[in-house]
Amino acid sequence: MSAGAVSSVAAEHAEAGPAVPMAAPTLFHIGPLPVTNTIVVTWIILAFIFAVIKLGTRKLSLVPTGLQNLLEMVVEGLEDMTKGLLEPKVVHWCFPLVATFFLFILIANLTDLLPGFGSIGYGKPAAHSSLPFALEHADVPWFRPPTADANTTVALSGIFFIMSTIWAVRYNGFGGLLKHVFGIKGGITGAAAIPLSLVFLFVGLIEVISIAIRPVALAMRLYGNIYGGESVLTIMLPMLPLGLAAVPFYFLELIVAVVQALVFTMLCIAFIGTLCMHIEEESPAAH
Repeated sequence: MSAGAVSSVAAEHAEAGPAVPMAAPTLFHIGPLPVTNTIVVTWIILAFIFAVIKLGTRKLSLVPTGLQNLLEMVVEGLEDMTKGLLEPKVVHWCFPLVATFFLFILIANLTDLLPGFGSIGYGKPAAHSSLPFALEHADVPWFRPPTADANTTVALSGIFFIMSTIWAVRYNGFGGLLKHVFGIKGGITGAAAIPLSLVFLFVGLIEVISIAIRPVALAMRLYGNIYGGESVLTIMLPMLPLGLAAVPFYFLELIVAVVQALVFTMLCIAFIGTLCMHIEEESPAAH
């Protein structure tokens, strides 16, 4: 397809609005609760994770093979990564959460590459297709990656924020946490500590703002990358026969899916580490 044709298709999508609606469409209701296509896929992913874990741990052996070996490799890799950044007792608290985040986000991201996601659903029938049930475009797709819905990423980030705050208070104590954020660093004492206390009070306020922004940054980074990738694939699929124009982007999105799951997990671990870590303060007498 020529550059002019590509520009023409892009212009048509721009005039018609976003290729993928930002709000996940509602498929049905359970009482007053609307169930969107991302909720349906979330249920499928959770069922898949539970089934794989059940199968992999059904017959445990000292020398793991097959699915048990794969599960142990993934868990041990994530655990080693967490142990390299956090103290042992903090690892014991947060590892189940960050490991669950990684597995869920990775699988959710990869669903964007599966056939039928975004293309099977309700929409305008294709007038020039001989295939039954063919659509020009699925206006209400049945399946959508959960991480392409801001509600999901905000929920994940909210869970992280609540749990990291609980762990920070548990690790430092409430007073210790205030000292950790606003206290004077470096073991400075005496008259010099008085003016510096105002400086560190200001630094602490900035730190509070940073802590509050962290879940927003986590949610928007993950959502933006996956939603953007889904939009690109939706635009590129109709451009050439059999969707060949989208093939390079599938490889790119495969990398993005893995990297974004790893980035979200690593940032969660790093943020927890900034709150659950003793700052070693050297006494001036030690020198």
